[in-house]
Amino acid sequence: MAELTDAEIDAARVRGKAARMIEPRAVAVSYDISAKAIDISLENGCSVSVPVRLIEGLAAAAADIISEVTIEGRGYALHWEPLDLDLSVPALMAGVFGTASWMAKLGGSSRSK
Repeated sequence: MAELTDAEIDAARVRGKAARMIEPRAVAVSYDISAKAIDISLENGCSVSVPVRLIEGLAAAAADIISEVTIEGRGYALHWEPLDLDLSVPALMAGVFGTASWMAKLGGSSRSK
């Protein structure tokens, strides 16, 4: 296996720093029970709130279970241990709330109400 040079390591660090500023990586997550939404704060300073009714695996879950969300994978995923559920943060930011069949069921219901 070839060894990396100091220049290659430095270049990778620069790319990593730039990626952290634009890629959606969660730094904080919580369940807002009154809004029935997952609130996600991103490393780049943005935040988003996603209604749980849109999210496959959470739509019918109890509030105490939904509240047990943790951040995994250096901010790229959200995890619910009791549900054995993992969601991709980039996918959520892109409006993908579940499998293709789940998204088809949602149809037009993902619009704001």
